[in-house]
Amino acid sequence: MGSMTVTHEKASAFYDSYERKAELQHQTHYCPGCGHGIVHKLLAEAIDALGVQDRTILVSPVGCSVFGYYYFDVGNIQAAHGRAPAVATAVKRSRPDSIVVAYQGDGDLAAIGTAEIVHAANRGEAITVLFVNNGIYGMTGGQMAPTTPLGRKTATSPFGRTIENEGYPLHVCEFLNTLEAPVFIERVSLGNNKQIMHAAKVIRNALENQVKGLGFSFVEILSPCPTIWKMQPLEAQTFVCEEMASIFQPANYRDRTKDAKPREHVAIEPNLLAVLGLLDGAADAPTPVTALDLHIKVAGFGGQGVLMLGEVLAEAGLEAGYEVSWLPSYGPEMRSGTSNCHVRLSSAPVDSPLVTQPNVLLALNEPSLRKFLPAVQSGGVVLYNGSEAPDDCVREGIRIIAAPFTEIADKLGSSKVGNVVMLGALLELTALLPPERITGALRRLVKSQKFYELDILALEAGREAVRVDDSSLWAV
Repeated sequence: MGSMTVTHEKASAFYDSYERKAELQHQTHYCPGCGHGIVHKLLAEAIDALGVQDRTILVSPVGCSVFGYYYFDVGNIQAAHGRAPAVATAVKRSRPDSIVVAYQGDGDLAAIGTAEIVHAANRGEAITVLFVNNGIYGMTGGQMAPTTPLGRKTATSPFGRTIENEGYPLHVCEFLNTLEAPVFIERVSLGNNKQIMHAAKVIRNALENQVKGLGFSFVEILSPCPTIWKMQPLEAQTFVCEEMASIFQPANYRDRTKDAKPREHVAIEPNLLAVLGLLDGAADAPTPVTALDLHIKVAGFGGQGVLMLGEVLAEAGLEAGYEVSWLPSYGPEMRSGTSNCHVRLSSAPVDSPLVTQPNVLLALNEPSLRKFLPAVQSGGVVLYNGSEAPDDCVREGIRIIAAPFTEIADKLGSSKVGNVVMLGALLELTALLPPERITGALRRLVKSQKFYELDILALEAGREAVRVDDSSLWAV
C-alpha cells in the first residue's frame, strides 16, 4: 500500500467531541444548511493556520452563536446580549497578548448591541469581530432583525417589512466605515463555494491583523438560515447570493493594514487615591492600620442618607489604604422608597461589589432590618435605628445594637444627620477606621458648612449613644 497524504482534517481548534449533543458528539447542533457551522470551520482553520489556539479567546453572546464554547477548544467567555465588543475590549486590554474574537449575529450586534460595536470600532480596539448576518432572528423564532430585507415577512413584520413602519435595513459595514479608527472592514458571503473560499481568506486576514497588533478588524458574513426563513438549504443559499447580496454588497470597505502601525499597549495603572485627590501629592497609598474584610449592607428609606453613609465609609476606607467598593441599589422613588447599598472594605482585593451575606448591617428602618437580618453572617453586628429591636428580630450569634439615631439627630438640629449618628456608633463599637479618615471624607462629600459641622456633632453623639464603661470594642 502506498503512502497516504492527508489533505483535509478536522481543525485542532475544535474539541474532539461536542458535548452539546450527548448522543451525537461528532455533530454540531446547528440546523442543516446553517451558515454558523461554516463560519465555525473557517475560524477554526484560521486559528490553526496562525498557530494562536493557546492565545485565542472567543466571546460568544446571546443568539445562535451562544454555544461557541461547546465547539472551540480555546478560551471562551459568554457575554450578555449585544455586549460582546465591550467584553472583548476588557479582555484585550487586560490580556493584550491574547487574540480576542467577538462572534455575533445580526439581532445581537445590529440591534441591542449597536452602541457597543460602534464605540469599540470608534476606539479602534485591537479585536476581531465576526458578524454573521442572516437577516432574521434565529434562536428566538424568526422576529424581524435590523438587517431583514424590505418586503420580507417575519414574526414581527407579518405584512412584510416596510420603510414607513420598520425603516430600512441597517448596513453595518457602511456605517462603521464612516469612523476613522477601524483598520479593516469587509463583507463576505456564504452563497456558494467560491464565496466561502474567499470568506476563509478574509477571516484569516482579519485574525492575522490582530496577531500583528494592527487594530480593529470587522468581517460581516452573509449567511443562510434555512430553518427560520422556511427554505430548503439550496434555496437559502440562493437567497443569500441574490437577495441578501443585492442589499448588502459583498466588498472590502476598508483595508489600511499596509500602512497601519502596531498599536502600542500602554499599561495604565492609575493611583485611584491620586485621581480622587486623596493623597495630597503623596506618591503611594497609605498602609492599612488593621486587617479587614467587611461586607457592609446599609439599608433604609430614601431620604435617610443610606447611599451617603455608604459613600463616606467607602471613601474613608480608600483613604485609609483599603480596597473598597460601593454599589447603590434603590427603587424609582426619590424619597420614602426603599434604598440600600453594598460596601466592601478589605485588606485584599475585592472579588465582588455585591454584599449578599453582610457581616455588618446598618438598618435605618424596621423593614430593612427584617429584610436583611436573615442574611447576616454568624458573628456579625447589626445597628438598628430604634429604641430596641423587635422581639422576633433576635438571632443567636448576631450582636444587635439598637439606638434611636434619628431622634438623637433631631435633637442636634436636623434628622437628616441620623445616618452620621449611626456611623459614629459603628466607629465606637468597631474602631474600624481612624476618625480623621471619616472626618476627611465628610469634608469632601458634604458641601454645606452647616451640615458638615452638624455631622461632626452627630459622629460624637453616635459614639456617646453606644459607649460602654469598660470601653471594650467589638472586633470585626
